[in-house]
Amino acid sequence: MNAYKQTYLNNAANTFGSMMDYAVNDCGLDGNLFLHMFVSSGLAEQFERGNPKIIAGMSGLDLANRTIETITGETPTVKHTDRTDERTPEFWAGWALAHYQWHQAKSFSSILRAFPFSEITDRYYPLHEADISKFYSVAESVITKASPQTNLKRLRETADLSQAKLAEEAGVSLRSIQMYEQRKKDVNRAQAITLVKIARVLGCEVEDLLESESARELQRNDK
Repeated sequence: MNAYKQTYLNNAANTFGSMMDYAVNDCGLDGNLFLHMFVSSGLAEQFERGNPKIIAGMSGLDLANRTIETITGETPTVKHTDRTDERTPEFWAGWALAHYQWHQAKSFSSILRAFPFSEITDRYYPLHEADISKFYSVAESVITKASPQTNLKRLRETADLSQAKLAEEAGVSLRSIQMYEQRKKDVNRAQAITLVKIARVLGCEVEDLLESESARELQRNDK
C-alpha cells in the first residue's frame, strides 16, 4: 500500500532528485554514502511514510542539509548551483528512486542494498528518456536477482513465524508453504482462499504475497 497519495508523488520525487543533485554535485559527496547518511538520519523513514513536512514542506537543498546536519552535527555552507534547466544523472536517479520506492512501498534501505545509487545513475542512458514504468521493470529485475527470496518468505520472517506455524495458523498445508517459498509452485496461481488465509495470519494484503513478473521469470529459469 502506498504511504501517500499519488498527487504528492511528483513533488516528492523532484525534491528527492534535487537533494541528490545538490549532495553529489555541489557538496561533492558520494551518492551511495550520502544515501546511507539519509537512511541513518531517520529522514528516509519519514519520507517513506509520506510525512508532509518532508515530502512537501522541504526543498531538496533543505533535505540534504538536514541530513548532513543530523549525521555530522555541522551545517553545510556550500552554495547551491541552479540546474533547473539541466537535469543531471544524479537528479534523474534520485527522482526515479523516489518513484520506485513509492510504487513498491519498499524501504530505501532494502532497495539500495540490492540496487546502489551508483548503479541507478549508470542507467541514466537510455532510461532517462523512457517512461518510468521501464525503470520499475529494470529495478525489480535487479532487486529480484540480488534478493531472490519470495515475498511470502520475507513477510513470514518479518512476522517471526516458522513455516510450520504459518501453515497451522492459516490452515494451509506445510508442503504448500514450502513449495511457494522455494518457487516450485507459483504463488500467483494459488487459490484465492489460500492467499486470503495466509495474508490474514501475516497481517498483509493478498497483493503483498504476489510475485512480480521478474521474480516469476527467475522461477522459470531455475526449472
